[in-house]
Amino acid sequence: MSNRLDEFQFYRTRMNDRIAEIDHLGIKRFFNLDSMAFKDGALSAKEKELLGLVASMVLRCNDCIDYHILQCVEAGWKDEQTLRSLQRGPGGRREHRYPASAARRR
Repeated sequence: MSNRLDEFQFYRTRMNDRIAEIDHLGIKRFFNLDSMAFKDGALSAKEKELLGLVASMVLRCNDCIDYHILQCVEAGWKDEQTLRSLQRGPGGRREHRYPASAARRR
């Protein structure tokens, strides 16, 4: 039995392959932009992945969180470091939590 992240990765790979078959210039440019954004620069690619994970938590995008967890592991972040960053996101500390009224408006 595979776990949820394995299933996510399998589905994501399959969908990316289908998208690549479309051979659309705009889609190719978007994928290239995403790839270039996570290359080493003023911040390392490793640091950018951790920031991507935290941003995904703020946006509350489960698929994005799953993706960036996998990328953080691949980039070499240790479990303790990744968990520490997750504790700083929404719900990790009282002052970072969204008020219930804001959540209902979404």
